[in-house]
Amino acid sequence: MSDTQQILAEAARWVRSGRGVALATVVSTWGSSPRPVGSKLAVDDTGHMIGSVSGGCVEGAVVETALDIIRSGAPAVLEFGVSDEQAWEVGLACGGRVRIFVEKLS
Repeated sequence: MSDTQQILAEAARWVRSGRGVALATVVSTWGSSPRPVGSKLAVDDTGHMIGSVSGGCVEGAVVETALDIIRSGAPAVLEFGVSDEQAWEVGLACGGRVRIFVEKLS
């Protein structure tokens, strides 16, 4: 079973058990990005997670948004990025951007 299949199967189990669930999916990237397009992260209403769309503070922000979306039901597209100049200042080789679509599952 692929990572995506495993993430979707677990998210479906959470939904069937009555939990609120949101799914985040990387929809586009530019430059340096920790995860490729199609990467997924499922979050339940207690903060349990499976999968990954980025890492560090980006993933934390996605989880916070996912919890809001579980409550509101309104999907969102999130965009995170850093310029090459900003990346160099903090010791990274290059910058990048990532767009992530977050939706409530039902």
